[in-house]
Amino acid sequence: MANIKSAKKRISVIETKTLRNKMIKSKIKTVIKKVEADIASGDKSAAQASLKVATSEIGKAASKGIYHKNNAARKVARLSAAVSKMA
Repeated sequence: MANIKSAKKRISVIETKTLRNKMIKSKIKTVIKKVEADIASGDKSAAQASLKVATSEIGKAASKGIYHKNNAARKVARLSAAVSKMA
């Protein structure tokens, strides 16, 4: 355990940031599952609407540094390709 005051503060700050990052990653996983569920159900309009939400959330996470920009771009590209491939 840290003895120095600044080290104790860094541990506290890191815990807070880790919790925030986990919350955002969990939210993104949820919106991705929603898009995939809409794709599986065959409802293209619902899939497009949920894709818009997912794209926004993934972009926000990338801008905050939670996901690397290429990782975020790959997630968005795969989701939009799956939606556009729907009949």
